[in-house]
Amino acid sequence: MAQAAYDLVIRGGTIVDGSGGEPFAADVAIAHGVIVEIGRVAGRGAEEIDARGLLVTPGFVDVHTHYDGQATWDERMQPSSWHGVTTVVQGNCGVGFAPCRPEDRDRLVYLMEGVEDLPYPVLTAGLPWDWESFPQYLDSLERRRFDLDVATQVPHAALRVHVMRERGVAREPATGDDIAAMARLAKGAVEAGALGFSTSRTLNHRTKAGEPTPTLTAGEDELTGIAMALAEANAGVLQVVSDFHPDPLAEFAMFRRIVEASGRPLSFSLAQNHAAPDSFRLLLDALTDAVDAGLPMAAQVSPRAVGVLFGLDLTLNPFSAHDTYRAVADLPLAERVAAMRTPGFRAALLAETPSPRGPFASASLSNWAGMYPLGATSPDYEPAADRTLAAIAAREGRTPPEVALDHLLANDGAGILYLPFLSYGYGSLEASYEMLTHRDTVPGLSDGGAHVGMICDGSFPTSLLTHWTRDRTRGAKLSVPFVIQRQCAATAALVGLHDRGRIAIGYRADLNVIDHARLTLHAPTIAHDLPAGGRRLMQRAGGYVATVCAGAITYRDGEPTGALPGRLVRGARGAPAARRQAA
Repeated sequence: MAQAAYDLVIRGGTIVDGSGGEPFAADVAIAHGVIVEIGRVAGRGAEEIDARGLLVTPGFVDVHTHYDGQATWDERMQPSSWHGVTTVVQGNCGVGFAPCRPEDRDRLVYLMEGVEDLPYPVLTAGLPWDWESFPQYLDSLERRRFDLDVATQVPHAALRVHVMRERGVAREPATGDDIAAMARLAKGAVEAGALGFSTSRTLNHRTKAGEPTPTLTAGEDELTGIAMALAEANAGVLQVVSDFHPDPLAEFAMFRRIVEASGRPLSFSLAQNHAAPDSFRLLLDALTDAVDAGLPMAAQVSPRAVGVLFGLDLTLNPFSAHDTYRAVADLPLAERVAAMRTPGFRAALLAETPSPRGPFASASLSNWAGMYPLGATSPDYEPAADRTLAAIAAREGRTPPEVALDHLLANDGAGILYLPFLSYGYGSLEASYEMLTHRDTVPGLSDGGAHVGMICDGSFPTSLLTHWTRDRTRGAKLSVPFVIQRQCAATAALVGLHDRGRIAIGYRADLNVIDHARLTLHAPTIAHDLPAGGRRLMQRAGGYVATVCAGAITYRDGEPTGALPGRLVRGARGAPAARRQAA
């Protein structure tokens, strides 16, 4: 038998190549981890995939994840790799685990626990701590193998704690020497392979004890000093998350000045604030002006509302602040459900006035007019107002707490409630539509690997393909080529990874073969598979026929093949020479 000409050939698929252009029918041939031929491929592959009637897309690039811990103990970056993602960028929002002295480990773990809902026991059991400097952290990741590529950024909070110690934690202003030391570390991290630097300026980011993130009030001189260090290295992007409060345009103007001074690309998280539902447009307009002036700036936006999930086996539920519930909260789920179903317990629970702890619980746990039952089979992420707990209760002549309790107890206590708290201020995804279709935005904010007991948004890429290109009924849809271009080429370019995100000669062979007609996003479930027996929300999808990373098939019909071709990505990547010549 003649030797195979290629490692893999994907035959007869409908190619959506990531350029935004019209789909076309073709074969794709792969050798040595790159795409070597597109068209009618005569040669045989050592492996072949029949893609007739299926979409063939580039692998998805998720630029906003928090696998900083998981990547040190796990091989599979699930849930992201279940959703067609072949490259993740971690180290966002200014939180991470390097650089870190041994005596500061608990500080960074407590911060990550509070900011990203990754429990302390999980992190202390899972993190190997075989590093102190950021380059050593990269070396640790480089020794590992994954089901997708992992890239990372240097986190501001870790830099601040490392350099300023208690003063940094207390959010004292950085001195000139402090800034120089942080800048030196950031430059060294980027030169060692970090894709960039991230920071947080939001009050939502706190330790579990309620202390704000050390970077909350960092001065413009501090941020500019670090950005100028990246400019000296001629490498690295900047990623920021901010409340844009009290003056959103003043905050944006500071970011613009930092980009003007340093020349480094900057992206910021953008979502609709329900308290000021039209304010996101101010920032979109300011972004347009900055980009028109030649500044490399962009916004990361979400393809669906950012929403908290409440459940009996999750971090919170609407009865978490009730003393009656607290009396059984530590029981195993089955015992808790049995107790909650007894008439006496139910009556006491429903009659009780809760005593919430903290502003989030006070504002959220009884927000019946904004809370929805999440379907147990195919979840609806754009539910209408008549699906809120308040509306259901009014229709059925019950109270909202009764409706909530019955839903939580359904399926042996597996019922989940959904509270969208960002980008659902109009009671629909119209704000998301405006943000997604803006010229200077990219899909992001999935937080894959984080919020394991409250949020499960690593499935964002599947929402883009199912809801926005096929299923949406409450507004305009998006085209498949547009969505693929944004989730692949645009996200890759945002972080300087110009060797992926396209189906073109010479590009990395990161691809998905997708049955678009049957692509389905399943409801979140609970898995108890983290270190120390920790639990996490997980979410799978149906319809991904195959996912390919670096030319190796990593998933078939949603199941791992055992191939682990993913590696640490060190630094930005240029466009393939073959593509440059063709252009």
